[in-house]
Amino acid sequence: SAPDIAGQDVANPLALIMSGVMMLRHLGEEREDPACLAAADRVRDAYNACLEAGEKTRDLGGTLGTRDFAAAVVRRLG
Repeated sequence: SAPDIAGQDVANPLALIMSGVMMLRHLGEEREDPACLAAADRVRDAYNACLEAGEKTRDLGGTLGTRDFAAAVVRRLG
């Protein structure tokens, strides 16, 4: 939680996205659901590709804001 920066487009959404990946992986393993596992892999691969390409938020040495980083991940998802 970072209420001091709420609405300023400076928060790093990566932890939230990674939590979603962990949730999908857990569901995939618990329910033996390959679709959840595949979705987890796709999202993980998308944010890793962003980071490797230098598409990072300011706290990681990049120039992107919250929305731009999230949009970059979505673009890589296709």
